[in-house]
Amino acid sequence: KEGPVDLCSNGSSRKVLLSHPRPNLPPYHLQILALWSWLAILLVSCLRTYASSTSKPNILLMMADDLGLGDVGCYGNDTLRTPNIDQLAKEGVKLTQHIAAAPLCTPSRAAFLTGRYPIRSGMGSSTKQRILYWTGGSGGLPTNETTFARILQQQGYTTALIGKWHQGMNCESHSDHCHHPLNHGFDYFYGMPFTLVNECQSTENRQLNALVQAKYWLYSQIIALTVLTLLIGKLTGLFLVKWKAIICFALCGFLFFISWFSSYGFVKYWNCILLRNHDISEQPMKLEKATSNVLKEAVSFIERNKHGPFLLFVSFLHVHTPLITTEKFLGKSRHGLYGDNVEEMDWMVGRILDAIDKEGLKNNTFTYFTSDHGGHLEAQKQNTQLGGWNGIYKGGKGMGGWEGGIRVPGIFRWPGVLPADTVINEPTSLMDIYHTVAHLAAGIMPQDRVIDGRNLMPLLQGKVQHSEHEFMFHYCGLYLHAVRWHQKDSAALWKAHYTTPIFQPDGTGACYRSGLCSCFGEDVTHHDPPLLFDLSSDPAEIKPLSPATEPLFDTVISRIERAVQEHRQTLTPVPQQLSGYNNVWKPWLQPCCGTFPFCWCDKEGDSHQELL
Repeated sequence: KEGPVDLCSNGSSRKVLLSHPRPNLPPYHLQILALWSWLAILLVSCLRTYASSTSKPNILLMMADDLGLGDVGCYGNDTLRTPNIDQLAKEGVKLTQHIAAAPLCTPSRAAFLTGRYPIRSGMGSSTKQRILYWTGGSGGLPTNETTFARILQQQGYTTALIGKWHQGMNCESHSDHCHHPLNHGFDYFYGMPFTLVNECQSTENRQLNALVQAKYWLYSQIIALTVLTLLIGKLTGLFLVKWKAIICFALCGFLFFISWFSSYGFVKYWNCILLRNHDISEQPMKLEKATSNVLKEAVSFIERNKHGPFLLFVSFLHVHTPLITTEKFLGKSRHGLYGDNVEEMDWMVGRILDAIDKEGLKNNTFTYFTSDHGGHLEAQKQNTQLGGWNGIYKGGKGMGGWEGGIRVPGIFRWPGVLPADTVINEPTSLMDIYHTVAHLAAGIMPQDRVIDGRNLMPLLQGKVQHSEHEFMFHYCGLYLHAVRWHQKDSAALWKAHYTTPIFQPDGTGACYRSGLCSCFGEDVTHHDPPLLFDLSSDPAEIKPLSPATEPLFDTVISRIERAVQEHRQTLTPVPQQLSGYNNVWKPWLQPCCGTFPFCWCDKEGDSHQELL
């Protein structure tokens, strides 16, 4: 009706004037109107869901172990088959100057997880032991460090690490788990707390401190021979020596042998173990099942958390020696056991991506693939090469500044958000993943510390043309070996080497005699002035520049040295996690499935074999 209508039940004088008569619609028109209303509500709901999902995508991070840049097809290899990694690059963005913060796994992964140079968290080393050596050690990623997993966990993400950890376990007891993944932001962990080494498979070709073990064996043999000589001399009357002296010497020798063999002689039982969260699943782990175990856990996590958002960090055990490879891939590549292992890892990447596609998550998943550092050139057995190939780049694993040890694959995919089949030649870092995924999750970055990583999204999306990194510092343990200067006002990319390893034998390009290059002492060469290269024209670092060949030599060196001074002013003293005390085996910290020292169990069974 027209006219004023009383809208108040209490009879108050509030009135509203209806200026138009109420339409008298047929019933079917009302049904159509209701249908359109429901469709509009559904559309808005879908748009909101889509906006929410794109603002907080699922995060899938995949990291190989010791993979050389030159081992991947999309980076130039035409003799190894890596179709799944190559397809990932075709569907997304490939970085050609992606740099690890360290040339070894423990410090590199610490930087990856925290977005900070290892020296800032105490994960660098001033000794020859530059990685964590024991699950029964007290060193590890400090509890006051904030990983990207912690930031995403705080934003409602379900987080998981499957595969290799190698960032420590305990501090004061065998069950305090102070360095454990679950204490660093991961809701779920399945994998190795340590890393694969040859001792996990056999005692031949020892890998864990091989030179030290050889010395200990030699000393033990000398002591045993001495005791035997004294005993024979005493019994035959050749030596006038007291029985008490012989017994004392023999006892001291026995204690010496036990002190080192109790750790190095049982590496397979102490380090090669499999955990599910805090619980030991296999001790020692069965290497023949490792591939299937890791793959099934990754696929299962995706299926359980398909409604997201989730963070899944798959830290492959491949392609680290002893190169555990299933029968399906043995002998199938053109590069022996190492090539077989690379091709199996690529297959695993494909299966994980298939699981993402199967659950309809491809368009809402930020996917990343990389390696923790370059290939291990010295990994050999007789005349067989067991390590990776770093392409045209000089050096490899363990070498502080040479490109071959720190330049790694960097591949990103996010359909509809990142462009496809794109190549970016700007300097970037593994540490950048920290800031990038925190940004995608709308996480809050720590404000009480220096974060060295940068948000890559503007560069990946093409919104900016240049990397935010101007200077990048390349450490070998605690020692600064080289500095990269990305000169933004020109196309030049300078790199100065202050220290380089001495190759053994000379001119071979690696440290074959020692098995891994050193960072300091008589095994390195100090350069004054530094060796200077222009990576934009000499990426293989073959032709060092000089004042005679480069007019800007003094200017460039001066600017880099000023940057080094500014960088060092940002460093603060922190406890050294890889110190001699922290990096020695402690029986009371050893995870044990049973009653120490009788540590063995198998809770996995054969349930994982069906994936192969």
